[in-house]
Amino acid sequence: MLEALGLDTLVEAVYREMLADPTGGVAELGARLGITEAEVREGLDRLVDLDLLTPSRDHAGGLRAVSPEAGLEQILRRQEEELLRRQQELAASKAAAARAVAEFAGLRPNTEADGAERLVGLDAIQSRLEVLARDLTVECLSIMPGGPQSQASLDASRPLDEDAMRRGIQMRSVYQDSVRNDPANLAYVQWSTDLGGQIRTSPVLPPRLVIFDRKTAVVPIDPANSKLGALCTTAPGIVASLVSLFEQTWEQAVPLGAAREQATEDGITAAERELLKLLASGLTDEAAGKRLGVSLRTVRRQMSALMERLNATSRFEAGLRAAQRGWL
Repeated sequence: MLEALGLDTLVEAVYREMLADPTGGVAELGARLGITEAEVREGLDRLVDLDLLTPSRDHAGGLRAVSPEAGLEQILRRQEEELLRRQQELAASKAAAARAVAEFAGLRPNTEADGAERLVGLDAIQSRLEVLARDLTVECLSIMPGGPQSQASLDASRPLDEDAMRRGIQMRSVYQDSVRNDPANLAYVQWSTDLGGQIRTSPVLPPRLVIFDRKTAVVPIDPANSKLGALCTTAPGIVASLVSLFEQTWEQAVPLGAAREQATEDGITAAERELLKLLASGLTDEAAGKRLGVSLRTVRRQMSALMERLNATSRFEAGLRAAQRGWL
């Protein structure tokens, strides 16, 4: 029940027993729970780390259980603070990456300067990706927004990915949740997983990027206008910022095999929450759909369902009720 707060089944059992009856030593506690003394000590250590156990004032050297009202609230507060810190880091990484891309956007097509090369045209981009994939030695990290990838993109990526993974290269990729509903994309990511690739998905993603061995990165010059081409950079500061952006995106994404659409305790899925946030920020249905990688029809269908669940007759009323429920 409390795994989301860092308490596994064993630790939760020890905590419950300490709340019910704090008397007795490690051996007695283990006997009551039917576990070993080593497991009891492990549980007690974890509870001390979580500040759910504190030194007893009645028994020297003993421990007392902190009330759930105070202890669990403190854990939630720490988790909220950590989430805020990670969101701030993610925002800073996005800003740094955007500044870096803008700085090099003026490069002439297919020329290199100061560790950056502007690639114009799909052929130029594909050629560079082929060379970088061939020279991989350790890992390749990628973020693939825009919803389901085109068949042409999948066909171009397959031989490069297969060759890299058969050479033992670690491949980690983050796609948008909407690929889970596309048979061609789902088949591709499952094929990649079978070869050892690691795939996760998220409702909303930062712009597309591919990082090779944490030394070279390829990003679009303008995510909204692919015709401007891509930027290939080896500048250490830029690559480090993009690696940080990837890792934070990866941490917040869900493994492909997990059920992303499961509703949280407040009754809304992650994708629905993101849709409400995007529309509340002023985006049109079409723009929100592009950010989520879904069609305009899907956005309107999801909003219609949300309005029905909120018993709202207008989107304005739906926004108010969603905010009241803590969905925004």
